[in-house]
Amino acid sequence: MAKILIIDDERSIRSTLEDILSFEKYKVDLAADGREGIDKFVTGKYDLVLCDIKMPEMDGMEVLKRIAQSDKDIPIVMISGHADIKSAVECIKYGAFDFIEKPIDLNRLLITVKNALDRGTLVEQTRTLKKKVENKFRMIGESEAISRVRDMIDRVAPTEARVLITGSNGTGKEVVARLIHAGSKRAQAPLVEVNCAAIPSELIESELFGHEKGSFTSAIKQRIGKFEQADGGTLFLDEIGDMSLSAQTKVLRALQENEITRVGADKAIHVDVRVLAATNKDLKAEIEKGNFREDLYHRLNVIPIHVPDLDQRKDDIPLLIDYFTNQICSEQGIPAKKFEKQAVDKLQQRSWTGNIRELRNVVERLIILSSSTITAADVDMFA
Repeated sequence: MAKILIIDDERSIRSTLEDILSFEKYKVDLAADGREGIDKFVTGKYDLVLCDIKMPEMDGMEVLKRIAQSDKDIPIVMISGHADIKSAVECIKYGAFDFIEKPIDLNRLLITVKNALDRGTLVEQTRTLKKKVENKFRMIGESEAISRVRDMIDRVAPTEARVLITGSNGTGKEVVARLIHAGSKRAQAPLVEVNCAAIPSELIESELFGHEKGSFTSAIKQRIGKFEQADGGTLFLDEIGDMSLSAQTKVLRALQENEITRVGADKAIHVDVRVLAATNKDLKAEIEKGNFREDLYHRLNVIPIHVPDLDQRKDDIPLLIDYFTNQICSEQGIPAKKFEKQAVDKLQQRSWTGNIRELRNVVERLIILSSSTITAADVDMFA
């Protein structure tokens, strides 16, 4: 049940709003002036605030400013019997969700309250999802090898330099790319990812640069490519070693001139994109074979970051096991489980050709198939 705080110095208005909103199954608290409203807001937890503008001692604009500074996500609806455009604009400027005139129209009030609460729910869901994403893409470990990677990320993230991330499959190259983006000046702009190995070579150019309607048989409408989608943000080209030579040529031009051209178009489009690339291949060997352009390699390889295999950072395995255990139990709705030291030791002694991805899969299997405490015998049986 949503909880609403009403701040108004007129008793009749407070009572009317309380009756209306209580009838609609909302829980309502009342405050007779701005100071009492601030005190109640600080000590209580509310989903919405309705606040009058004209009040003695502390007016509604001051209440709005203080509440917005305390919690920028709380929806605040301002009410006034002296409504004008200037007041409404000022309220919105300081963070109000909406502005309602007196005498209050019942339908307008209920629609505004519903919309404000829906917005609050979306904000909370977004915050939860963001937290889950941030928790998923964390760099776990304290070994010297991973500390060097973390140090490189800290140094390069605030710059505009292009980064080439290398390492075997499953080592966490995507995590490195996301941490670089999160630490950059572009963090509030999009991070757009392209898996070059997952897209057929005949479609990669359309995927990256977009196409115009009718430019080829299946082009039934205009398409915006990944470069345009990432404008102002970061483009992550994963598995770039698998990109076709023709697409490499266009990517090189985009990096040189900060311009792209959609398939089937003549007009160049300016883009402002920071490019991060990753590969599990030896690009120098691919250059020798004629599979990768040397000039593109040098454009991408401004800052090289190599992500070590898990076998090169086995000291991190206990921390990774603990992290994955908490994450998997939470995701699966399983009561928290614990690994015995002997079980961790056995896993630490193994060779992990699939790297962190393989370790996570094994931890998940052990959590599902074992009892509350995972033993060395469980590792022998299920891992």
